[in-house]
Amino acid sequence: MKKTLLAAALLSTMTMAHAADAPDRLDPVVVTANRAPTPLDEVLAPVTLITREDIERLQPVSVQDLLVGLPGVAIANTGGIGQQTSLFMRGTNSSHTLVLVDGVRVGTVGAGLPAYEQLPVEQIDHIEIVRGPRSTLYGSDAIGGVIQIFTRHGQAGEAPTPTLSVTGGSHGYTAGQAGISGGGQHGWYNASLGGQYTAGINACRVGAAEAMAGCFTDEPDHDASRMYNGALSGGYRWDDGTELTGSWLRSKGDIEYDGDFQNFTRRSQQVAGGKLAFDVMPAWRMSLALGQNQDRADNYLNGADKTLDFVNYGVDKARVGYLYSKRNQASWQNDVTLAAGQTLTAGVDYQQEKLKSDTDYLADSRNNTGIFALYQGLFGAHELQLSVRHDHNTQFGNHTTGSAAYGFRFDNGMKLTASYGTAFHAPTFNDEFYPYGAPVNLNPETSRTAEIGLSARPGIWNWAVNAYQTTVNDLIGFDANFLPINVSKARIRGIEGQVGADVDGWHVRGYVTLQQPKNRDGGSQDGNLLARRPERTARVDLDKDLGAFTLGGSLNAAGHSFDDAANTRRLGGYATADLRATWHVDADWSVQGRVANLADKRYETAAYYNQLGRTYYLTLRYAPAH
Repeated sequence: MKKTLLAAALLSTMTMAHAADAPDRLDPVVVTANRAPTPLDEVLAPVTLITREDIERLQPVSVQDLLVGLPGVAIANTGGIGQQTSLFMRGTNSSHTLVLVDGVRVGTVGAGLPAYEQLPVEQIDHIEIVRGPRSTLYGSDAIGGVIQIFTRHGQAGEAPTPTLSVTGGSHGYTAGQAGISGGGQHGWYNASLGGQYTAGINACRVGAAEAMAGCFTDEPDHDASRMYNGALSGGYRWDDGTELTGSWLRSKGDIEYDGDFQNFTRRSQQVAGGKLAFDVMPAWRMSLALGQNQDRADNYLNGADKTLDFVNYGVDKARVGYLYSKRNQASWQNDVTLAAGQTLTAGVDYQQEKLKSDTDYLADSRNNTGIFALYQGLFGAHELQLSVRHDHNTQFGNHTTGSAAYGFRFDNGMKLTASYGTAFHAPTFNDEFYPYGAPVNLNPETSRTAEIGLSARPGIWNWAVNAYQTTVNDLIGFDANFLPINVSKARIRGIEGQVGADVDGWHVRGYVTLQQPKNRDGGSQDGNLLARRPERTARVDLDKDLGAFTLGGSLNAAGHSFDDAANTRRLGGYATADLRATWHVDADWSVQGRVANLADKRYETAAYYNQLGRTYYLTLRYAPAH
């Protein structure tokens, strides 16, 4: 593991030395960090950007493939493609990262967790990962950070352009996507359909029943999954700058897994949103947005010999439970230019959450209203950001968060940043309203984060290093009667770095995270590592364009972690390597091949849950250049 981290650091150094004299390039623009389009060079929060070009070069089969090993990101998966996936940002809990799809909050109302495994990677245009507290702009959940996924879209003035991809691979893996996008003088559109199937692997390894861990049962079979998805988006921009946009994404899946009480789920999630933005006056732009996230899960139980029958699937299965949730959202935002280099963003967010289940929850709905403001000022080499937000929730009452960030740009282009921010996570319906007994009246989990960073983006390369400390209070745990209570405290210290370059046909990305996510509750587990969060991770992506071919590979490594709070079940560290190649047949057609986990490494990110060994994928892609 130490050798892997050293290699990543050396590669980063060589990349910076090689690219230092390259010409300047256009700075990317990101939206998530400040809730408004901002050049990446002017953002004071640490951001990682994954573009559509990165996605096609890396050839991922899941969102997990894209996110694993990024700065501050640790992932736990329970058995391969399509199985439940949890993400831990900067050592915080899996429910402490806010996930947005085209500006709409996603995740079940019951547990508060997004289904990463069901987000279709072929429908994604780009992803913005913002690390650190963002509750002052988004409210609950953004303790560790925010991940926003932007779906594919058309361009104004683009002729109708079809896209197509077909993939086959190990374990019966088949996937396909077809779409069309385009636009006229003022409008644009995109429509796409896709699907994915895998016969899977045995999700939970034999021995879990005897060990009373993992899935707590032994079902030595292959756990298949099948998913379908569709997406629509469009927009229109008038000559006066008024803009109307809308998007819709739906994913539906049948997932097998191992369990005594249920082992098959039919799940769907849908995200829809629309936005109207216009200029009230030259210095004042207003936007109104509406959105909805629906999540539906029907759970079944059948024998160990479960199969995804394409005609009669589910007929012989007994439904043992269901949970349907809906989240309606509305936002009113105002972006005002106060003076040259000074802006004020202020607005109101409204959210309504509802659920329906076979379980008799003590309450099935709640509302939240948040009022926020962000000031940004540029004063020569100095940059200042101040933000505050007040949330009122019908469940837990009122909560106020705030943050301050400062940046200084040196003459050589390097930028020093420092920030302090608070954030919170509201108790979920499962925490507060699951029928354990009387309402438990939990407090929100709260956090304080201090951070310092150094970054630069000269020419075609970029690098950033950030150090931070986060303290989380009132972590929700369980008492001796298995009732949820506010008992725990955690302190997380970390250093993370990233470097990237595109030069002379080389595409290089390097990421390193060193962290200490520790329990600080003062009890018998004080000083223990928080579960499923390794202290060290590293990833390197390296690709080279060679005329009609592109060759590349990735190395991903993680140190050891523990599967439980008591730190009795150790998850060993591991390193995996991928190789990939693309043959650009012509400007439109390409053939891609990838070998994942080249050395067939056996490892676990959650105890007793298997991960894919060596796998092969072959893709035929049609993607005309615009």
